[in-house]
Amino acid sequence: MSAMNSDITYMEEALRLAAEAEADGEVPVGAVVVWQDQIVGRGRNRVITDLDPSAHAEMLAIREAAKAIGNYRLNDATLYVTLEPCPMCAGMLVHSRITRLVYGAADPKTGAAGSLLNLVQHAGLNHQIEVTAGVLQDAASEMLSTFFKVRRDAKKRLRQLSPKS
Repeated sequence: MSAMNSDITYMEEALRLAAEAEADGEVPVGAVVVWQDQIVGRGRNRVITDLDPSAHAEMLAIREAAKAIGNYRLNDATLYVTLEPCPMCAGMLVHSRITRLVYGAADPKTGAAGSLLNLVQHAGLNHQIEVTAGVLQDAASEMLSTFFKVRRDAKKRLRQLSPKS
């Protein structure tokens, strides 16, 4: 299987996990860690479910991968995630020594892999990560846009229904 085909295959799994997160009322972000052509970690946003601000898809996938391979260093592993990582997750990627990051949708407000800032390739850090952006970007962006539109519309309806003081 070519690199681009495997990128698409693994990103499709991340999108499936993002849909699970959305079904639970979470922001739809999913992630998988691939090591030696095997998925060794899966994660989806669970911030609300777990009442844990660190329960981002990337964090959960990395934690599971580290346990699966028996090492907190994930050399030669690739993280596939539907949304560009935030600074917290980007820092964890550097510390875990992920070799490659593949993401779908860019995040111009909090993205730390090139959009807002670039922690994963910062020359001052002891590890830099190869980045491939935009894999299945349209599908990832659409899922996020739809989620936030539904959320905004629901808030608007609530404001319209609530009595004025």
